Amino acid sequence: MNKPTFPNWCNSPDHVWRPKRREFLYAGLCGALGLSLGNLLRLEACASENGGKLVAKAKSVINIYLPGGMAAQESFDPKVLAPLEFRGPLASIKTKLPGVQFAESLPKTAAIADKIAVIRSMTHGEADHDRGTHNMFTGYRPSPALQYPSFGSVVSHELGSRNDLPAYVCVPNMPNNFAGTGYLGSSFGPFSLGADPSQGSFKVRDLSLPNGVDEKRFSDRREMRAIVDAHFSGLEKSDALAGMDSFYERAYSMLSSEKARSAFAIQDEKDKVRDDYGRNQAGQRMLLARRLVESGVRFVSMTYGGWDHHDNIKGAFGRQMPDFDRAYAALISDLDERGLLDSTLVLVTTEFGRTPKINATAGRDHYPKVFSIVMAGGGIKRGVVHGASDPTGGEPEESPLYVPDFAATVYKLLGIDYDRDLMAPGNRPVKIVKDGHVIEGLLA
Repeated sequence: MNKPTFPNWCNSPDHVWRPKRREFLYAGLCGALGLSLGNLLRLEACASENGGKLVAKAKSVINIYLPGGMAAQESFDPKVLAPLEFRGPLASIKTKLPGVQFAESLPKTAAIADKIAVIRSMTHGEADHDRGTHNMFTGYRPSPALQYPSFGSVVSHELGSRNDLPAYVCVPNMPNNFAGTGYLGSSFGPFSLGADPSQGSFKVRDLSLPNGVDEKRFSDRREMRAIVDAHFSGLEKSDALAGMDSFYERAYSMLSSEKARSAFAIQDEKDKVRDDYGRNQAGQRMLLARRLVESGVRFVSMTYGGWDHHDNIKGAFGRQMPDFDRAYAALISDLDERGLLDSTLVLVTTEFGRTPKINATAGRDHYPKVFSIVMAGGGIKRGVVHGASDPTGGEPEESPLYVPDFAATVYKLLGIDYDRDLMAPGNRPVKIVKDGHVIEGLLA
């Protein structure tokens, strides 16, 4: 039986080990677990403080991933006073926060800067695309011995689904090999749309009944399949079969639930709302993400654009960033107006940063020493800048944020005990996060 260490007991999810008062009447149990009276009282105080339940600050996560490695200098961390070869081709603009500037590519986001937290000191040591992506999707450095699960799969495993909807959804598709289940069972993988919500003919794959199948026939087929499943599951047990059973059950639930199907029906949004987000990939993907978390999806992973700008970074940002800027500002404002921002953790992440100096082709190359990400809602402080890079963007100058600490903070906000063990193949215990510490200064 696993139990969390004392610092995390007050923030553990309901299913984590938590004895009842009467169980402590047995001195043998207390002794076996190494509990002192002080620790016992601490447990009881935690339970009492939350009415017997441990409450997460974030109910859902939207992870907006910008693949390729977005340049901080042209977005959230402009180098205003640096020489031109470091500063780059874009000017800076004021934000809603006194003394804080963003690059000119983010005017709408600058206007809602008082609602978000910008981290200017994210750092890791991986300059390769795959390795950087692995870090930012799993919270772990890559290992040849083990494939780690993504944040979304861990959330699915730990918290489960709500309202007949998948716990973990990828928009529009699973973006890379590291967004999957890793060593966890296949039933904790993401549901992928199979189509882009910005398309006029958008329709989620496999979310409607086939032609010629009405509700009664669908129900009959479900009962027949249950009989067949019961027979074969008695003959063979495996993760693959269990995962298939889970996926089929979730599919049946979604097909038979009008509320679940309507969560994906982006065409039901008012025209003005769709226009506010922007009728493009960034806008409609973020709008659908809002619909999904509003309906009960726990973790939405959304990708937009390609940010591997080795050449002509000014032109590349000019093509991609306006749609992101408009959509992101609309998403944060929309969530706030609906009363959902405080319970929805919105992340903007990327693989790594870009080199301090502009290169010979007017771009920037891979650079993992320091880059920027953004966190908002879900228990994160509003209107703050955490950490800093040095004046030329070469390395963290203040409060570096390491990948395990980022992961621990995300899981803490969701009420997941990041310090506990999950079981990898061969009954090998692996911590959800290794050597991670919550960044308390980011928490509201």
